[in-house]
Amino acid sequence: HLGYFQKELVARRQWCSETTYAELIALAQSLPGPASSQVGFSLGILRAGWLGGIAAWLGFTLPSAVLMLAFALAGSQLTSRPALALLHGLQLVAVAVVAQAVLAMQQKLVPNPIRIAFALAAAAILLFLPSQLTTLGTIAAAALAGYLLFRRQPQPAAEPIDLPLSKSAGLAAAAILILLLALSSIAPFVLHASAGQPPAPLAIFSAFYRSGALVFGGGHVVLPLLQSTVVAPGWVPLPAFLSGYGAAQALPGPLFTFAAYLGAKIAPSPSISSQLLNGLLALIALFAPGLLALAAVLPWWSSIRSNPSIRAALTGMNAAVVGILLAALIQPLATTTLKTPIDAVIAAAAFSLLVFAKLPSWLVVTATAASTLVFNGWM
Repeated sequence: HLGYFQKELVARRQWCSETTYAELIALAQSLPGPASSQVGFSLGILRAGWLGGIAAWLGFTLPSAVLMLAFALAGSQLTSRPALALLHGLQLVAVAVVAQAVLAMQQKLVPNPIRIAFALAAAAILLFLPSQLTTLGTIAAAALAGYLLFRRQPQPAAEPIDLPLSKSAGLAAAAILILLLALSSIAPFVLHASAGQPPAPLAIFSAFYRSGALVFGGGHVVLPLLQSTVVAPGWVPLPAFLSGYGAAQALPGPLFTFAAYLGAKIAPSPSISSQLLNGLLALIALFAPGLLALAAVLPWWSSIRSNPSIRAALTGMNAAVVGILLAALIQPLATTTLKTPIDAVIAAAAFSLLVFAKLPSWLVVTATAASTLVFNGWM
């Protein structure tokens, strides 16, 4: 997701600079919630204020959420051989897009040997100790190292960020975040579902909100929290949970849209309307803490980042972000996607079409997906 954002919104449309983009990534990685969704939300805010942020989140989230709701309602699975080949093609082009993003950000943010060392060290740490806690610790260590190494060097002035956000709005977002967290924490002691009866909508919202507030960086780390949220109390059977997880892996969009599926699967034999309501409640509740946390911090970000000491720390953080993307390119993306020499050739060809031929992403995605069907004998 971050690779696509970099290409389409930063490089192509120039909604912000590469430096600002890296800072947004580092900020999102340091807050609870789904990092890629928070970065997209931030880019929307940069472009068009609060409504732009909401529009960006909807545009990024709805395609996958609708598909997950449809999967929950219909129970179908993407298991045919042509469908699996097509999805594999989409994974291959993702390798090329992320590789292109790493190259572009390296040229802007890691231009000298010291910063290259920062990036390689960050990548090595995450490859050997992959976890969201490690990611957060790596960014913090890079910030400290950047401050120690670069604080006495002249720092370029911070590029202006025109954030159409008031600090009062940030304080309001922080208050809502804390209030909802407090209410969701006491909800289990107040709301009790009768045996064999589905939980109340408020109980569903509270349970998913608590899960969203405890996830840093998003992605797969949310899965054990969701399992304890819906499987342990008997809301969703384990086989249905695992089936939905498989679908979420195969479909485009943020993994957090898995919540829409889980919400729709809650209740013994619900009507379609109640399934849709529960799915939307779970979806909004899981995303809400991360978006509120970001909305609380962003209004203060411009003044914070203009401090010379902060600029020195951000220099180290930006280099670490490049290393984080490099680690993601290697593991899990390349190691789980490039299964054969043909896969490597297709991904390399897609990379060349993006970087050297400068073809639009949609055309490269289409060509790569079609090539996997050809090599699998389905065209």
